[in-house]
Parts: sequence; C-alpha cells; structure tokens
Amino acid sequence: MRDEREALFVRIPGEQARALSRLAFETGRPKQDVVSELLSRSMPQGEGESILGHHAFRPYEQGVLTLEEVAELLGVETALIEGLAQSGELPGRRIGDAWRFARSAVLEWLAHGRAGEITHDR
Repeated sequence: MRDEREALFVRIPGEQARALSRLAFETGRPKQDVVSELLSRSMPQGEGESILGHHAFRPYEQGVLTLEEVAELLGVETALIEGLAQSGELPGRRIGDAWRFARSAVLEWLAHGRAGEITHDR
C-alpha cells in the first residue's frame, strides 16, 4: 500500500527555496521527500498535539574526508593533496593504503598553514 500524498503549494523566501533545492540535489532525493522528512522532525505528532519547531536547511558535512574529497574541497588535483599529506605539510593520517583527513584540520590548515600554526606567506 502506497503513502497517500497531497499536493502542497507554498511560497517561501528565495534563499530558503535555493537551500531546499541544494539539499535535495546534494542528497540525491526528491524535494518532496526532503520536505516530508524535515516536517516530521520539526512537527512530531503525538497525543493529538503538534509541536512546532525549527530546522536549518544545511547539507550534512562529513567530519572525515578521503584524499579525493579533500582535493575536491580545495579544488586541486588529488596528486597534489597526496604529496602534501606525505610530506607532512597537510594534516592527515594514512590508514592502511588510504589517506583520511579531518575536515576541521584541513580548513584550519587552509586558513593558517599547518593545523594551529599561522604562516606569514605572501
């Protein structure tokens, strides 16, 4: 038996509409599924009462990244990231044959040089 669905037509602020589209695209899900899930989280049904809540439309960001994901995040070639990691310039860990990076450490490195170390490069 299929879920009964009803049409819902609403106008929302443009920024929220773009965020919804981005979230649906990045998660590979139809907008109607994203909206249904967000509503079910923010409006739990119980004992005849609904509780209104708030939800931020932000895509999930992984805390641990692969070599390829770091390269994509920084917009550079994978080989460059691997070289920086192997030399110790970019903070990361080799686990078996694979590199893993903490997103926060990569962003800190990007902003300040090595994790926690501020550089004065020009």
